Amino acid sequence: MELYLDTADVAAVKRLARVFPLAGVTTNPSIVAHAGKPIDVLLLELKESLGGKGRLFAQVLATTAEGMVNHARQLRCIIDDVIIKVPVTREGLAAIKILKSEDIPTLGTAVYGAGQGLLSALAGAEYVAPYVNRLDVQGGDGIQMVKDLQQLLSLHAPDSRILAASFKTARQVMACLLAGCQCITLPPDVAEQFISMPAVEAAVEKFEKDWLGAFGTLTL
Repeated sequence: MELYLDTADVAAVKRLARVFPLAGVTTNPSIVAHAGKPIDVLLLELKESLGGKGRLFAQVLATTAEGMVNHARQLRCIIDDVIIKVPVTREGLAAIKILKSEDIPTLGTAVYGAGQGLLSALAGAEYVAPYVNRLDVQGGDGIQMVKDLQQLLSLHAPDSRILAASFKTARQVMACLLAGCQCITLPPDVAEQFISMPAVEAAVEKFEKDWLGAFGTLTL
């Protein structure tokens, strides 16, 4: 599987890249805006924070197919292997088809339905990003949507992969992985949930206390 961080926090990427086997970093316009850095500066900093390795994802801003394709080309001039995120709208689908013909890899994003996600895959998207928590907030079932999308891709677009996004809890992440997701992207706070466990910390502290009590030192 591929594990990504969904952030533009360069410091967080550096900190967590030391611990997690990261495949790269995903961004979107809101994340980039929150960082307050020009996209060309930010992408290069993120690439450096990953040690020059890993995949980066950046999203187009235009709302027409022609504009999206132009934005994609501009982003590829900054990082030549960046994956282009394209919202799966009517115009987005047209843009994905054009970018596929130019051998520019894409991710169909802002996916709220399994059928919508399948269309992006059939149009040529390498990745499809269902919004799990955002759908839950709207009264839908994000995990069920991921399960349905996974089945559809397996049957009809096996060359495309789900890159599940929009998480608030580790439980949501695990449910997606158990549903067969090959890729996930996590905000740093959700990624931290997997390694911030009070019970584990308490167990380690007891091990140290018992050893120290028996031998008077923590050396082996």
